[in-house]
Amino acid sequence: MGRASAADWADMVDFFQHYALQSRLGVPIIYGTDAVHGHNNVYGATVFPHNVGLGATRDVDLVRRIGAATALEVRATGVHYTFAPCVAVCRDPRWGRCYESYSEDPETVRKLTSIVSGLQGSPPVGHPEGYPYLAGRNNVIACAKHFVGDGGTKRGINEGNTLSSFDDLEKIHLVPYLDCISQGVCTIMPSYSSWNGSKMHSDKFLLTNILKDKLGFKGFVISDWEGIDRLSQPHGSDYRYCILASITAGVDMVMVPFRYKHFLDDLMSLVESGEIPMVRIDDAVSRILRVKFVAGLFEYPMTDRSLLDVVGCKMHRELAREAVRKSLVLLKNGKDPKKSFLPLDRNARSILVAGGHANDIGLQCGGWTIAWHGDSGRITIGTSILDAIKETAGEQTEVVYERHPSPSTLARKDISFAIVVVGEPPYAESLGDNAELKIPFNGTELIRSIANLLPTLVILISGRPLILESQLLEKVDAVVAAWLPGTEGKGVTDVVFGDYDSEGVLPVTWFKSVDQLPMCVGDQCYDPLFPVGFGLRFSMDSLAQLE
Repeated sequence: MGRASAADWADMVDFFQHYALQSRLGVPIIYGTDAVHGHNNVYGATVFPHNVGLGATRDVDLVRRIGAATALEVRATGVHYTFAPCVAVCRDPRWGRCYESYSEDPETVRKLTSIVSGLQGSPPVGHPEGYPYLAGRNNVIACAKHFVGDGGTKRGINEGNTLSSFDDLEKIHLVPYLDCISQGVCTIMPSYSSWNGSKMHSDKFLLTNILKDKLGFKGFVISDWEGIDRLSQPHGSDYRYCILASITAGVDMVMVPFRYKHFLDDLMSLVESGEIPMVRIDDAVSRILRVKFVAGLFEYPMTDRSLLDVVGCKMHRELAREAVRKSLVLLKNGKDPKKSFLPLDRNARSILVAGGHANDIGLQCGGWTIAWHGDSGRITIGTSILDAIKETAGEQTEVVYERHPSPSTLARKDISFAIVVVGEPPYAESLGDNAELKIPFNGTELIRSIANLLPTLVILISGRPLILESQLLEKVDAVVAAWLPGTEGKGVTDVVFGDYDSEGVLPVTWFKSVDQLPMCVGDQCYDPLFPVGFGLRFSMDSLAQLE
């Protein structure tokens, strides 16, 4: 919807709801959206760091508060449901959805499922185990995804195949769902991927025998976008089979963006023929209605427009700024171990800022921002890292920005130091699968050309670790992994100029070479450039490494 306002979104959802309420049974619809790092599809909303950055904070309460703030902004636009959180355990950074995972460590992911209680509210003591919960009109229906093993596919291929025993699947990938269910998560989404060749959208053992029967999940299972189409090749070519296989496996609600008439005709035919028994339909409808009743949609189907002013409000932007500064991981601080390079001097005579990522909100936010795959440029309201540097620098300090500094600029004797901001383009899903993991846009060459002549801080904007060559690391003075920080660039300058200490730690292994992948903490041959839990601090010039 481009630059549609929050009120425009509310108008659209209420329009749909009005017609639903005029139908024969008057059952309200649930409108869902991918609010995966804030209400990221809405222009002017607060965009928080992506999950990999939140994983670097290890801050359970912070993540819960982000969930609560996101819920308010989502409900302000009339939307009832977010397809979040992603509780994938990413075991290979080549995966294009690595940034949607909090960590390669299942225990870290488990802790940060606290976002479910932020989004939906916390169930009271005695709430029935496995049943969906929603606290009130300021909360949204959450969706734990993608069940199960999406982060463990071979070679990190999106929608690929996870090869593992059930014990390993349970121990690594399934455990976060236990925490989501215990918090009353209302819905769960199967993965596009497969487990040992079995497509998740048609795996009755996992969707029904394990999720619904063994784990006692009483909410509804919703397919991914055209998820059932993947059950035949070419996609959707045997649509009747796709519907039959997914519904009988345990999918309760199907996301059908285009072929809904075809879907309805085939579904009715399958039920009338007895191939899909009515007991399965009754179960699915009961689960969907249960969530609608829990969400209060029958009592309050329309938008609460008193919330409109919370979208992108100052309080939420301050929360996002806090998240950014807590997510930054300091990988190097000074060429001499006895002499730190950070924090930077804000009153330096001149500061050179370079790299396209320094002045680009879209690159700073990454995928799932305004557009599915994200975009570059000033795609929404926010503070770029360059803007933040200019606001933070002293009144007498000159800030020089050149995306690719000229030889004459690099030859200047009055420049105290350079800040080079480089990283990945925005991407989503398979568009992000990457077997090389080099710094794009000739980032390594840009860093080298500047670090040869000036003291240099490198800020990496990426959804995952990228290759840092040993010679490059030796040349630069400091390196900060900033992940995909979102709209609040001042969280970066809060740390690099010393208003706050660096406290983030790596949620994923920083490899030396892609030849080592997959490599995860706990592996027998674990030889990373930086291990999970690594992160330097200013305060005592010490390592803030978690065991």
